[in-house]
Amino acid sequence: MSKNYYDILGISKSASQDEIKKAFRKLAHEHHPDKAGGNEAKFKEINEAYQALGNEEKRKQYDQFGQTFNNGQGFGNGQGFGGGGFNWQDFARQSGNNQGGFSFNAEDFDLGDLFGDFFGGGSKNRSRKARRDRGQDLEYQMEISLKESAFGAEKIIRIEKQEVCDNCGGKGYDSFVKINACARCGGRGRITEQRRTIFGVFQNERICSECEGEGKRPEKYCASCGGAGRVTDEKQLKIKIPAGINNGQSIKLTGEGEAGEKGAGAGDLYITFSIKPEHGFKREGNDIIAKKNINITQAALGDKVEIETLDGWVNLKVPAGTESGKIFRLVGKGTQKLHGRGRGDQLVEIIVKTPAGLSRRAKELLEELGEEIDGR
Repeated sequence: MSKNYYDILGISKSASQDEIKKAFRKLAHEHHPDKAGGNEAKFKEINEAYQALGNEEKRKQYDQFGQTFNNGQGFGNGQGFGGGGFNWQDFARQSGNNQGGFSFNAEDFDLGDLFGDFFGGGSKNRSRKARRDRGQDLEYQMEISLKESAFGAEKIIRIEKQEVCDNCGGKGYDSFVKINACARCGGRGRITEQRRTIFGVFQNERICSECEGEGKRPEKYCASCGGAGRVTDEKQLKIKIPAGINNGQSIKLTGEGEAGEKGAGAGDLYITFSIKPEHGFKREGNDIIAKKNINITQAALGDKVEIETLDGWVNLKVPAGTESGKIFRLVGKGTQKLHGRGRGDQLVEIIVKTPAGLSRRAKELLEELGEEIDGR
């Protein structure tokens, strides 16, 4: 019974070459006999289908004549995949005849390496030196006062971090030390490896782990940093707090994070601010919220009262007949605007306090006042 190669790969007759290749790769991974649950017969069948459909000329012949396009024996003229039991050695010899020959051992075969190298995944590091890692970013939490957040300030902080080694300047060795070519890679910085697969011998290059891609090694490493090029140290920094910075906001100090590896760039330092609660004040955006208690007489007759602001004390005129909960706006008495000119305002809520513990005379006066108001 003839085989339907399209059905074997699970694709339609209109599938593109990319779709054929993707289907083959997926099924080959799934059914490879070296994998747990693999199926040698199925794997052989998948390869046979791919050899026919993965070649444009053979695919045209297959579409026209069916499996008989190759004398009814599929790909390989009866050898390897085409007939009888599947034999790795036979297939290796057959492939060798087509690809220049190679030595194959099933124990050396690794499916991940095969498809990584064959389809390009293993060549990403080719002819490339190891990248030095940039230093890590750091975060520092700083508590500031409401006034400091409103007008800005300068402060000194101390942080412990990885700094460039002063002794070697970050190189990892002293300037007078002799530098030799790496014995493992011969000074190339890369190691070439050959991998034998069912498709042939493939070469792969990777970074030399001994010299980390440098191609050279010092005879002696720096005594201070042990070759790392970095040491842990405490650094003192002067921080400028921006006027108008708000709770939870951050600033970035470029290059003040951890030092990078052997001359690589340093990370950044992020300083996040938290504002200490201050009695009598509350910040909302660029505005300051405050409350002022007054008595009944001041509310009824009006008065001038002193209000504390970020700039000091100011006088606020309370009109006669002011009710509790009335809000007055002191323009320009809030915080500096971080991303703009000018300042916010201060909003003052008036709280009329009801007197308690009145004397007899005070009660009589209030009763008289109440009668007079009711009589109006």
